[in-house]
Amino acid sequence: MENNSPQSASDKIPFWRDIRVLRVLFQVSFLIGVILLAGILYTNMLRGLRGLGLTLNLDFLNDEAGFGIAEGIAYEPSDAYLRAFWVGVVNTLRVSVIGIVCATILGLVIGIARLSSNWLVRNIAAIYVECFRNIPLLLQILFWYTAVILQLPSVRESFTFFGGVFINQRGVYLPSPQPTSGVKIWIGCLAVGFIFALALYLVRLRKLRQMEQPGFAAKWALPAFLLVAILGWFLIPGKPFTLELPALKGFNFAGGIYFSPEFAALLIGLVIYTGAFIAEVVRSGIQSVAKGQWEAAKAIGLSEFQTLRLVILPQALRVIAPPLTSQYLNLTKNSSLAVAIGFPDLFNVGNTMMNQTGQSIPIFAMIMMSYLFISLTTSAYMNWYNRRINRIGR
Repeated sequence: MENNSPQSASDKIPFWRDIRVLRVLFQVSFLIGVILLAGILYTNMLRGLRGLGLTLNLDFLNDEAGFGIAEGIAYEPSDAYLRAFWVGVVNTLRVSVIGIVCATILGLVIGIARLSSNWLVRNIAAIYVECFRNIPLLLQILFWYTAVILQLPSVRESFTFFGGVFINQRGVYLPSPQPTSGVKIWIGCLAVGFIFALALYLVRLRKLRQMEQPGFAAKWALPAFLLVAILGWFLIPGKPFTLELPALKGFNFAGGIYFSPEFAALLIGLVIYTGAFIAEVVRSGIQSVAKGQWEAAKAIGLSEFQTLRLVILPQALRVIAPPLTSQYLNLTKNSSLAVAIGFPDLFNVGNTMMNQTGQSIPIFAMIMMSYLFISLTTSAYMNWYNRRINRIGR
């Protein structure tokens, strides 16, 4: 009796013609090819280095650097190259973090101003965006450095603000808070205030959810925390902090917080340039919210500020967050343009190390890995935040 039961496709098709098998074989072959190509390039690189009398290792990082770095964490020329490289990393992180915060605030303000009903405000914001985002960043940094900061008055003729802020062609000098013996008691007051404020926040948040009404959950918590902090400041014996004011000693100021002309020019250039792009991201995100949301908010009696804060911006954030991540990454990577004005960032310090040691390949790899780590960390946080606001939105 003949068996007419259907057979599976794998029984009919030989394995060398099975698309599933061929797909796996192609991927394995491609991976082997990539590994072989990488091995060939690595072998050629080692052969070339041997021809130049160089070896591929990181032993040089323990040698004495022998060059000075004018700005950053504690460092001496007698320190190792590894310490010098870390100074460059910290300087890059410092300008990147401060730049991201300032550019976000500036972009948010300008982006909202772009949609203002006031003709003058709207057009000033538009001119700012169209001007600064269409001029190369390098030119802007050089302009702020050579045409603005270096043209400021001399040290003895510094611009003075509030009796403790001094601006001159050598940089910016700010008062520096110095802790005293009472700081531990004040920190304890802050801890008590934080716990109290957190309890008030949770109570109000629960109440708002039960009433199904929009509102500012920290309406009670924030004033309570500030009240405890202020009372603790005045009631504890002695002040928790004292301000160390910059003082003119000889030919320059001493004490306080110091920002070099290079740091100031780089920061201003990055903030103004990136802020123009963030402003457009904010504007497009706000315009993506349906007009009915504005009308519904007005119908329930919300003011324009409440509408923007409670209704529009929370919805616009789901559109703003992804491109905002790209702008943060661009700001961090664009900080490498500091080499044009001599700010000792990661790339600048690495370039000096390459000139002195000749170990260009390991140092280039360290620079790239450092930028990669910073960018991946920033991207991971922004992706987490994007998932969070989208989950809340649903």
